[in-house]
Amino acid sequence: MNRGELEHLLNAFPGIAVGVIGDFCLDVYWEIDNTIREVSIETGREPTAVRTERMAPGGAGNVALNLAALGVGRVEVFGAIGEDPYGRELLRLLGEAGIDTPGLLPIPERHTHLFVKPLTDGEEGGRIDIGNYNVLGEEPADRLLDAVGRRLGSVDAWIVNQQFIAGSGVHTPPFRTALTAMLRGAGTEKIFVDSRDHAADFPGFVRKMNHREVMSSCRSEGIETGAGAIRGAASALAARWGTPVVVTRGELETLVVRPDGIAEVPCVSGEGGAFDPVGAGDTFIAALAAASAAGGSLEEGAELGNLAAGVTVGKTGQTGTASPAEILEIREHGAAVCSPELAERPAMARHHRETEIEIVRPYGRASGITHAIFDHDGTVSTLREGWERVMEPMMVRCISGGTERSLPADLLRRIEARVRGYIEHTTGVQTLVQMKGLAGLVREFGLVPETDILDEHGYKRIYNDALMERVEERIGKLRRGELRASDFTVAGAVGFLEALESRGVVLSLASGTDQDDVRREAELLGYAGLFEGGIHGSIGRIDVEAKREVLARILAATGSGASIAVFGDGPVEIRECVRSGGFAVGVASDEVRRFGLNASKRRRLIRAGAHIMIPDFTQADRLLEYFAEIGLLAR
Repeated sequence: MNRGELEHLLNAFPGIAVGVIGDFCLDVYWEIDNTIREVSIETGREPTAVRTERMAPGGAGNVALNLAALGVGRVEVFGAIGEDPYGRELLRLLGEAGIDTPGLLPIPERHTHLFVKPLTDGEEGGRIDIGNYNVLGEEPADRLLDAVGRRLGSVDAWIVNQQFIAGSGVHTPPFRTALTAMLRGAGTEKIFVDSRDHAADFPGFVRKMNHREVMSSCRSEGIETGAGAIRGAASALAARWGTPVVVTRGELETLVVRPDGIAEVPCVSGEGGAFDPVGAGDTFIAALAAASAAGGSLEEGAELGNLAAGVTVGKTGQTGTASPAEILEIREHGAAVCSPELAERPAMARHHRETEIEIVRPYGRASGITHAIFDHDGTVSTLREGWERVMEPMMVRCISGGTERSLPADLLRRIEARVRGYIEHTTGVQTLVQMKGLAGLVREFGLVPETDILDEHGYKRIYNDALMERVEERIGKLRRGELRASDFTVAGAVGFLEALESRGVVLSLASGTDQDDVRREAELLGYAGLFEGGIHGSIGRIDVEAKREVLARILAATGSGASIAVFGDGPVEIRECVRSGGFAVGVASDEVRRFGLNASKRRRLIRAGAHIMIPDFTQADRLLEYFAEIGLLAR
């Protein structure tokens, strides 16, 4: 969907109604803090101290919250809770979100399901479950079915949620049978089932399943695991059931599987680098059902579901919801994950005629390029090689407030992992944006008083001071003649630039580094004069992204992304190129050797959407030949 189509779909949500039938619980988060220690007089043991407690609807309750956050006009819930304080709290929280709860029935002999999650330094420990021994009697089941039956004609789509173990939820065998007959009799096709254990028991409905549930459901059919196993298993289920199966695969693409074919929908991740998958499935099915109720196709619903889940996985320590504004934001600035299996498996690579040019995915719009945009650092220049090794310890030091050497080992490892993920995900954006993200990370970990947290400009000064020490040392060697300019460029890059320029292609240089520094370094390395389209970098404004601005300007002049090729070693420029309809060349350069393939770069550039992959420009002639073959250059 383009932005207009997505907005049209979201704008329809206030006029629809969605019902949720299933297993409702209360998620309870305990923040463990044993700073204050004491020993129990009675037991002689040291108790666990809880600093804070917070609660949120879980299970089907989180599905309902996600529907409400999407802006669905009426959300109605149907299930069973206990007549206890936790049940009343669950009703209160759902009511505060504007959710209709008359169908959520308090039952005297029942415990409200609780998932108690102890958190130590942000990490979840062993969960404590309450309610696993609940049993839904015949009389409460009949009351619940009656509540559903009274609302059949008033709801545009239904979600059936089952996740509690050993029959402790509402979906006993008699209830499943009666509910299925009732919903099928209503004549609506917009019924979506998310069932961990009983997907086969809901005939005639669309199943949302994860890859583990798919394989578990197909074990009796003898389908082997391995390459293509998920597709084969899901296709078998769709054929057996005669209805679509929508398969979520974590960070891989979502599959919309019909008896007659499979559609792949890329997943999306946000800019922050955080990844907490808890509750993402609830978000996905809420968006899928809402889209269907609003008239969207399954593929559009899966696309919306992936966008919404991309928002919620970035919210750590909570199940999370996604608003329309957040969904539109991640569509514009998030990262669609392309060809994920190929990215993870270099053995699957296909190369052009015994060259190092890896053909990642087809490009069907070739009409002759007139403009080429090059990223600078890591694509052409290696003067700033090792910037990640400067940024990572700088970020860790800022997050810890300078106490990294005295932090508990587990906490330090978590900070370091979070920083590495963030740097990898934001490679290629302007430094100012990365530093704004750093300020958010400092707040997230809470080790620095708010009054001591800097803004993006303050953190950028700290980073630049550390980085420029390394860069100036290298520039000094160049100026003294101890090293040559060719020692700080990716192998073959300058010759390739000259070849493109001689063929009439207008070259532009675009970087996330400060513009004055980019121009100075390009002049020092001797190729500044090749960039007729200009040299562009950060101008100190976080709302102006050089790569996006250059693409927009060229698009306005040419009227077609098909006339543009973008070369880069970072996901940002590759994603921007793909969004614009251009041809994206991933440069998976080894910046230390200046030639050869960097496997980590290959992985993230393929996921960003690169059409082809090269390690360097040493096979420039073969690359130009390939461009001519596919119509990007005249022969």
